[in-house]
Amino acid sequence: MQLPREVVVGEGVIERVPEIFHRLGFTESALIITGSKTEEVAGRTVRAILESEGLKVETLKVETATLRDVRAVEEEIKDLKPQVVLGVGGGTKIDVAKLSSARRKVPFISVPTTASHDGIASPLSSIKGLEKPYSIMAQAPIAIIADTNIITKAPYRLVASGCGDVIAKVTAVRDWKLARDEVGEYYGDYAASLALMSAELVMQNAQKIKPGNVEGLRVLLEALISCGVAMSIAGSSRPCSGSEHLFSHALDVIKPNNTMHGEKCGVGTIMMAHLHGLDWKRIRETLKTVGAPTNAKELGLTEEDVVKALFIAPSIRPERYTILSKLNLSMEECKRLAKQTEVI
Repeated sequence: MQLPREVVVGEGVIERVPEIFHRLGFTESALIITGSKTEEVAGRTVRAILESEGLKVETLKVETATLRDVRAVEEEIKDLKPQVVLGVGGGTKIDVAKLSSARRKVPFISVPTTASHDGIASPLSSIKGLEKPYSIMAQAPIAIIADTNIITKAPYRLVASGCGDVIAKVTAVRDWKLARDEVGEYYGDYAASLALMSAELVMQNAQKIKPGNVEGLRVLLEALISCGVAMSIAGSSRPCSGSEHLFSHALDVIKPNNTMHGEKCGVGTIMMAHLHGLDWKRIRETLKTVGAPTNAKELGLTEEDVVKALFIAPSIRPERYTILSKLNLSMEECKRLAKQTEVI
């Protein structure tokens, strides 16, 4: 079970990088993985702070999260031999830094510049170009430094997407429980409870989650980090990824790069909650409150896209038992579900 040793969330916490490095014993060298925009936002600041403390720091920019990017960073780690790798940016940069450092057995620190999904704290990486469109095990960050001053500058849409990813835990946990009951899969109460509590906290505080509200952003960040920890405890993405994520991955196949991961998961959660007999209207209202999409049109999808994604979702990851595996919906039933929940 890999868990972060240091989690620092708040205004201006980027300035606390040296003390965190000191406590973790990183006093010599570091490699920063960032992008062109995120270098401006935070990467340069982190480098300057570390260099002022006498560390040897190198920066490598990546713009995509493909296996080629991961291998390029691995080569850099092999040559430079840094004590630690930092992912400074959104999901792409953090995913690449996380997987490449894990492969080279070097610790990894997560410095998110957005709060768009739970990858900022999870032990999994989402890498494009693999045969399967979902996450693979990498390593949990040894530390997470989430500066709300930096994250509030990102477009608010990313925050709304992050809410969608957290709320998805409502159906992910229910699917996990179903897999235990129906096919005897391992189910961890503690990890499940942590994921559910994160979703509940976001739903209870939805009114505070709006542009410029630091208190609401903090709730979301703490929920996203808790979800990452839940996955570390479970040893898989099970507590945080169920049928709603399969729907999102199916859309990635049908319409690649069309919209944000958390947005698709949020809409998927509305429909899967209906299948599970949960209060899907509350989920839809929460998503509306935080400004996240709740239907196909808002996702930039056609009715056909949604119905097809629902239909093929169980085949995306056949070994993962969910409500979709149990019900084995026909195309007509998929259409009816989407209509009943007003997704189409």
